[in-house]
Amino acid sequence: MRWPSPAKINLFLHITGRRADGYHTLQTAFQFLDYGDFLQFSVRANPKIELSTPIANIAHKDNLIVRAAQLLQTHSDCQQGVKIELEKNLPMGGGLGGGSSNAATTLVALNALWQCGLSIDELADLGLSLGADVPVFIRGFAAWAEGVGEILSPISPAEPWYIIITPNCHVSTAEVFSYPELTRDCGSITMSRFLSGEGSNVFEDCVMQHYPPVAEAFDWLAQYAKPRMTGSGACVFAVIDSENKAQEIMANLPTQWQGFVAKGCNTSPLTTFLLNKETQD
Repeated sequence: MRWPSPAKINLFLHITGRRADGYHTLQTAFQFLDYGDFLQFSVRANPKIELSTPIANIAHKDNLIVRAAQLLQTHSDCQQGVKIELEKNLPMGGGLGGGSSNAATTLVALNALWQCGLSIDELADLGLSLGADVPVFIRGFAAWAEGVGEILSPISPAEPWYIIITPNCHVSTAEVFSYPELTRDCGSITMSRFLSGEGSNVFEDCVMQHYPPVAEAFDWLAQYAKPRMTGSGACVFAVIDSENKAQEIMANLPTQWQGFVAKGCNTSPLTTFLLNKETQD
């Protein structure tokens, strides 16, 4: 079976402060897309964990998929192993959460396939040690997030069609957080104010200044709709009235960029897949 590993977008992203341990506190809203990577898992009787489709420039031991499998194996004292195949569609350094989503799908899938019996809360706690965005993919609902991104509350924004553009560059999240001009003292807003239309992405100005391809994609998309950037970039997106209109715009996309059309989802495709699997079983 192909387990979905969906993309996410940040509908807004504010930094509200910095903790003593160096982590930034933030407010953001996550929504899933009906587009992403896929993972296949072949359980084996011995404890070997193998990723048969490695990602360029990422060592096996550093890959979040491998780390997630090893973490669950150790935590649950599982004696089984797995061979994992990755169908990679999401760009690296795009702000779509591909690595975190891969880790989440690995934890959710292997919890079922290895019959570890962990709850969603336990999986989310494990996932947090791999990255701040991993719990949102495990919990599987569109969410208002605070803290370092791990304090989640369900939200139900509109589920529109989006066009997402990937400029030809890789944005380093660690590098962007180091920029002195980054706004780090946004005043907190309420969920209702966000749902009424408030909120922005504080990374946009910094990223567009330091990564001209992002600014070019942003300006191009502005011809058709109000563009926004997801996460720390580089992907930019916009709400489009219909799938047909989005496909028409995509047909005009400059050849130096990649892009896709997707629908916003308040329930993760991974959650839907798991529920359907449990029903069939």
